[in-house]
Amino acid sequence: QMADPFLYNTGERSQYGCLGHEVQIEHIKAYVCRPSFFTDKAVIVIHDIFGWLFPDIRYIVDLIAGHGYITICPDFFKGTDPWKTTDHWADFADWMKAHDPMKVDKEADVVLKYLKEQCGAKKIGIVGFSWGGMAVHHLMLKNPQLTAGVSLYGRIIRDSEERYNLLNPTFFIFGEKDHTISYDQITLLEEKLKQYCRVVYKIKVYPGQVHGFAQLKPEDMKPEDKPYIEEARKDMIDWIKTFI
Repeated sequence: QMADPFLYNTGERSQYGCLGHEVQIEHIKAYVCRPSFFTDKAVIVIHDIFGWLFPDIRYIVDLIAGHGYITICPDFFKGTDPWKTTDHWADFADWMKAHDPMKVDKEADVVLKYLKEQCGAKKIGIVGFSWGGMAVHHLMLKNPQLTAGVSLYGRIIRDSEERYNLLNPTFFIFGEKDHTISYDQITLLEEKLKQYCRVVYKIKVYPGQVHGFAQLKPEDMKPEDKPYIEEARKDMIDWIKTFI
């Protein structure tokens, strides 16, 4: 029996009043939050298996927008059901087949077009969590329009050379106690990036942190985890600010 991939304890979640609004872009719905002033910088946020409606991901969108970016979280599941905490683990592999994080290119293109043509964005970055972290890794290999990326605890898959030839600066964030990602995988990622990557990259592992740690809203954090969560968030924002 494998450890449950991606499943972190969603537990009791506090209510969250979103600051942004929903839009329809071609065949995709998206949640958008804009800063109070004009900017031509944007960030795409890719949700995890719980989808674009999950309060934690909307909190992250609002947080990034607060730093001065047009921030958007599209529904990369295109209206299909996200994974629900009531779903059975035995069905997870089938669900993943129907929700492949390597098949996000078309939706990413639609959103990039929207940001450039409708929002006037000139520089666009991308951030993704878990399932979304895998999607970010994929897109940073494929899409030169993305100026910088942050992949948070996306499982490292496919041990092939092209998996490490990133097009633009990418930051990989992991939790030390993540049961879905072994330390060996992170070491391998580091070795392969050193060998094949021609752009700036960074890997950081946060002590004691489990899968999904960086999305928690302040009132849902445990006091002992709070410093690491805040550090990871600050590191994520600093990376974006450095390149976008």
